[in-house]
Amino acid sequence: MIKTIDVVSGETTSLYKYLSAAVTPRPIAFVSTIDAKGNKNLSPFSFFNVFSVNPPILVFSPVRRVRNNTSKHTLDNVNQVKECVISLVTENIAQQVSLTSCDFDSETNEFEKAGFTEVKSDIVTPSRIKESPINFECKVNKIITLGEEGGAGSLVICEILKMHIEENILDENNEINPFKLNIVSRLGANWYGKTNKDSLYEIAKPISRMGMGIDNLPKEIRNSSILTGNELAILASAEYIPKKKEFPLREGKSTEEKHILAKELLRQEKAGDAWQILL
Repeated sequence: MIKTIDVVSGETTSLYKYLSAAVTPRPIAFVSTIDAKGNKNLSPFSFFNVFSVNPPILVFSPVRRVRNNTSKHTLDNVNQVKECVISLVTENIAQQVSLTSCDFDSETNEFEKAGFTEVKSDIVTPSRIKESPINFECKVNKIITLGEEGGAGSLVICEILKMHIEENILDENNEINPFKLNIVSRLGANWYGKTNKDSLYEIAKPISRMGMGIDNLPKEIRNSSILTGNELAILASAEYIPKKKEFPLREGKSTEEKHILAKELLRQEKAGDAWQILL
């Protein structure tokens, strides 16, 4: 059975529930802004991502409240002062970040309310957040309003002017280590995602070579009832079928046994040995 939602005639609250639960996990932008009177605001947004590198562009989207069709202070602020600081949310500060999502009045300083430390930015007026390991100082290039009803978002297009990275999240190659960063992602309802060894794994991208494709795998491999589509794709990322070599583990095995062994070798990231088992 398939549940179908007619978006044209659907209710906004129901659609929001399903959309926010389906398009996951989402990174969280923790946004620092200031209004024309100098009132400071912090607020998290999970409709957020990076959309360009040259120029470096981040986009987040404050959504109008469904219950009363009002806009959030962050949107009001960036319309007044077209600058912001976007920080990333780690597990260590996730509860504090959640606290800032309360509907405090515009004069409440969420830095104080949630126990965050202000750091003066180098270029923009809004403050950086000391407790976040990555802060982006941004100017707001454009705000695109997507609708006027409750649930409508506005795309806040931000150009990064400076990026601040805590060195303790870098690895020996001076690259960001995802486990040290310990980022939190947003799912639907009250669910969040952690960064740990069980939730992260690497997929080698066939950028420097042209993978042969699943359609070019031998039929007995392509039609395997044991190997999954993901596992076939690992094999098919090779440029060509490798030459058969002497491989004692292969000898005397049935096709089913070979496929079971190959499956385990692929799990261990030993694609070369998996191919030799199957040849």
